[in-house]
Amino acid sequence: MTPLLFLALALAGGVGASVRYVADGFIRSKAPAGYPWPTTLINVSGSLVLGFLTGLAMGSRLSTELLVVLGTGFLGGYTTFSTASYETVQLIRDRRYAAALGNGLALAVAAVAAAWLGLWLGVSL
Repeated sequence: MTPLLFLALALAGGVGASVRYVADGFIRSKAPAGYPWPTTLINVSGSLVLGFLTGLAMGSRLSTELLVVLGTGFLGGYTTFSTASYETVQLIRDRRYAAALGNGLALAVAAVAAAWLGLWLGVSL
């Protein structure tokens, strides 16, 4: 990895985290309370975009370097598995077992489905 690629990766990660913070606040202001909608929507949308970018890269329509910067950097900063895990544990601690199960399993299924859809779209272009 070149120093320039490393710098671009780090910068993209910071931008992705900042975008996540803003998106989280916006979604939180619009979504009903009681379920971690912001984290769910952010992680599913990030999975969709990463799948799409990967599909583009597989078809040589996106360079490996740009995939690293956007996929690992930006989307790595944008999405947040640790927050999703923490929020699931909080739902369990609050004895909201159905919500915890939904958050843990449904998020995983939705994120994988979104990544598959994004990959299919990216390859299909």
